[in-house]
Amino acid sequence: MQIAKLIDLIDYQDGSVVSKEIMKKDAGTVTLFAFDQGQGLSEHTAPFDALVQVLDGVAAVRISGQPYSVKQGEMVIMPANQPHSVNAEQKFKMLLVLLKK
Repeated sequence: MQIAKLIDLIDYQDGSVVSKEIMKKDAGTVTLFAFDQGQGLSEHTAPFDALVQVLDGVAAVRISGQPYSVKQGEMVIMPANQPHSVNAEQKFKMLLVLLKK
């Protein structure tokens, strides 16, 4: 058993998106991300439902063309097989939980 503050497990890097896998199981993965301002993940689809929890800053999330501004302490669910993207309006950190069906 290990206790840790998620926000402290990953650092920002200038001009980059940094990721750190926390857990990988048959049922899915848990990954931390740190996005520098202006960085992002381009539109794509995934075969699994995904939960994004913003730990710091503000994320611009687009799901099936609908924009969302997700702030520190908020979360959004990205349904499987729906096009989505994530961009940093300002620096932000997020926890991504992918759940396999």
